Amino acid sequence: MADLEKVSYLLDLSLNPASSKQAEQELRSQELIQGFPLTLLHVVASSNLKISTRLAGALFFKNYIKRKWIDEDGNHLTQDADLIKQEIIPLMISLPNNLQIQIGEAIAVIADSDFPEKWPTLVDDLVAKLSKDDMITNKGVLTVAHSIFKRWRPLFRSDELFLEIKLVLDKFAVPFLNLLKQVDQQIDASTNDQAQLNILFDVLLLLIKIYYDLNCQDIPEFFEDNLNEGMSIIHKYLVYENPLLKDETEETEIDLISKVKTSISELIQLYTSRYEDIFDPLITQFIQSTWNLLTTTGLQQKYDILVSKLLSFLTSVVKLPKHSDVFNNEIAIKEISEKIIIPNLTVRESDEELFEDDPIEYIRRDLEGSDSDTRRRSSIDFLRELKSKSENLVTQTILAYIEYYLQDFVKNPQNWKYKDLAIYLFTALAAKGSVTSSGVTSTNLLLDVVQFFTNNIVSDLVNDNIHPILKVDAIKYIFTFRNQLTKGQLLESFPILVKHLESTEFVEYTYASITIERILSIKDSNKSGFLFQKTDISSFVQELLSKLFTLILKEANSPEKLAENEFLMKTVMRVLIIAEDSVGPYSVTLVEQLLNIINDIAKNPSNPRFSHFTFESIAVIVKFNNNSNWDKFTEIIVSSFLNLLGADVQEFVPYVFQIFAFLLESSPSATSLPDSFKQLVQPLLSPSVWEYKGNIPAVSRLLRAIVIKDFNSFEQTEALLGVFQKLVSSKANEDYAFELLEGIILSASDSKIQPYSKNIAVLLLQRLQKGRTEKYIKKVISFISKLTIIKNSAYAINFFEQVQPGIFGTIFEQFLLPSLANVNNLLEKKIAVVGFSNLIVNAEFFKGKFSNILIPTIEALLQTSTSESIKALQVENNSNDELEEISSFGSNFSRLAAISPKPFDPLPTLSNLQGGQRYLHEQINKLNNESNNSFVDQLKSHLSPEGLKSLSQLGF
Repeated sequence: MADLEKVSYLLDLSLNPASSKQAEQELRSQELIQGFPLTLLHVVASSNLKISTRLAGALFFKNYIKRKWIDEDGNHLTQDADLIKQEIIPLMISLPNNLQIQIGEAIAVIADSDFPEKWPTLVDDLVAKLSKDDMITNKGVLTVAHSIFKRWRPLFRSDELFLEIKLVLDKFAVPFLNLLKQVDQQIDASTNDQAQLNILFDVLLLLIKIYYDLNCQDIPEFFEDNLNEGMSIIHKYLVYENPLLKDETEETEIDLISKVKTSISELIQLYTSRYEDIFDPLITQFIQSTWNLLTTTGLQQKYDILVSKLLSFLTSVVKLPKHSDVFNNEIAIKEISEKIIIPNLTVRESDEELFEDDPIEYIRRDLEGSDSDTRRRSSIDFLRELKSKSENLVTQTILAYIEYYLQDFVKNPQNWKYKDLAIYLFTALAAKGSVTSSGVTSTNLLLDVVQFFTNNIVSDLVNDNIHPILKVDAIKYIFTFRNQLTKGQLLESFPILVKHLESTEFVEYTYASITIERILSIKDSNKSGFLFQKTDISSFVQELLSKLFTLILKEANSPEKLAENEFLMKTVMRVLIIAEDSVGPYSVTLVEQLLNIINDIAKNPSNPRFSHFTFESIAVIVKFNNNSNWDKFTEIIVSSFLNLLGADVQEFVPYVFQIFAFLLESSPSATSLPDSFKQLVQPLLSPSVWEYKGNIPAVSRLLRAIVIKDFNSFEQTEALLGVFQKLVSSKANEDYAFELLEGIILSASDSKIQPYSKNIAVLLLQRLQKGRTEKYIKKVISFISKLTIIKNSAYAINFFEQVQPGIFGTIFEQFLLPSLANVNNLLEKKIAVVGFSNLIVNAEFFKGKFSNILIPTIEALLQTSTSESIKALQVENNSNDELEEISSFGSNFSRLAAISPKPFDPLPTLSNLQGGQRYLHEQINKLNNESNNSFVDQLKSHLSPEGLKSLSQLGF
């Protein structure tokens, strides 16, 4: 058993930045001792230890469970799994709130894999601990329950999911409703007891969240049968007031009643949008209560999320034809505008303070396409939904307010908030549909966004004597309506936007940066690629990059401040993508600047987005400027990154290896493997570097690049093949196993591979027999096809036949042939068609021991290479968009899009699947010639009608 004193001591050390890295390494080594996770739980449970130590233990335990609970096949990785499940529920119930949150997340991870099959007693244990009177215990039980049930919210519907929910409902629904009624009764009995009310409302809040959890996928019969009883309690607390639970002097800290009402708003929105037919009789009373609440709730920050959720509920109501008519008249629209929209859109003092004191948070809340719950966002969504139902009425009504506020601002420029309000109202009216990070796709035909820009926005872009928020509004207008402006108008705006990068206002220069980045991201609708090319920005690209780096380095007093503004670094990345090789003359200097930034933020990697964009920027420069600067890039990047590896900055390791791999992949062919890469060979083969899941794609790519560049740098081929064995045994990593194996076969001589080829074939066959997946079979199809192309068909057959004579025919007929038509990638399909076409002309297929599968193989090839198959695949393969951005450091791999590896194509001269068709035609012709022109006739007599049709398409 791991020593509790030692573990708690190491957890203490991990809280000190000076000793945290070494302490974490020590804790990782303790993981190997049986009982370590239980010791962590005992640390968390120990009231004798400091709360900071216990919290560190809870965090480490949660992360341990995420990393070490199960393998990819669902098997437990720890021998303590059953003991952990026995102890964790009663432990969590007794913990204070901040520790409960962490252990609750760990329970959710365990439940995700184990419940219900491997943890059948979970719900029974929870129900058994519910009490009629002990609300503190009930709070702990419900916290555990919510941590488990909330997993259902984002999941896709499936039979397995519904069976799990039904199992929970059968045991939990009745006790849940009984407890809801008990809490309601006790609240009525405790009207004047503040302490008791606080714990009761804590429990009520969890009950409402669980109400949502249990109904998130579909409305259960139990809740439908008890709809009136359940919803009468829900409605009661939507309108409930008690001064003992409110502190009117508090501006920002949300009170318990507001938290409960916020959760109720989410619940009734769910019922309105998903279960209208059942909920319809009750909707009207909730509309009236929501309206009353919205018009009486103050403008303090603490009510922001509540107001946002209430507005979201009304927005979902407007979508219902039966209820939208309530809002479809001028009086209603005016009342909504004056009592709800305008008050919640108007800039408050707290907004101004946020603008000044926490500008990065201001931007994240304000940015179109973000998911922040703000009054402004929800008010605009509500207004847009009203407009979609009555476009003319809403547009004309709101235009009157816009004109009034603009005139008021002209009369008195001190009323800058009125102009800000007018711009927000106009933007909400003008944009059609929802506004995403891609901008507005269509606009309200009753409004002229370009005219409004000319009349009301342009002057603010160049006026230094207006409030900074109005400058930001002007920049944001370009950001929002960039798709409606012409390329010429956008080009004219660039110098103005670049000028705003000189501002001292954080929000202003950041919004200018964001807008530049989004403009440069606009796709050309007439052709593939971006609207703006390097020639469009060449005249100011160096000045633009210089200003951006100045702003980034402006906050270089600490690693955290330096990395705070990811928007600036994202713009650097985007500018470099468009500039391509036009930054060549100063590309080395740019890389050096970026490396300096990485070295600084490596001291405390705090913003994963900033880090990602920084590495992506280096990758872009190297990609487009490599030909003339490879030696210099390699020299400065490798030396800097080796220091990062030496410092064990784990968050950056996948990025380092990707860039290393690309440097090798793009190196001049005559260049030998640099010594700096040779010294990486042994570390890359050691088990520790493969321990982190996020490292594996990058490490395997680098290993493959070294293999191809200089196979002789691997003194021990066995160690390299050991890596292959580890990768191929894993469903998650089998792709990388085949990429490495292809690299070995491409670069190593037959004499070096021959001693190991039988073992490799055995490993491939073992996976095919045990644990195979459709994806794995496709990989084997591709591998065999590549062997026939790189070597020859006899080599491919003998590769497996050496294990056992006849085994190739067995696996080919049972596994590979039935899956050939399922290869759903154009390149892989082309390779498979050519590879299998090579096999049919092999003597073993034509007249040897595999002749019985010759006709079925040709039939499968004909079906795989039809024109219909090609068209379907072309649609599928052309539908890819840009990758999602990284949002957190963790075990997931973060791919550098600029230098993503190109899939290996052994047939680059055959541009598409039609080339494969022609190749198949040639091979069938060969067979026909060898049989004195009798083969095609024989073939036709055995083919299905579909096969005959495909054969005629080939010209036979």
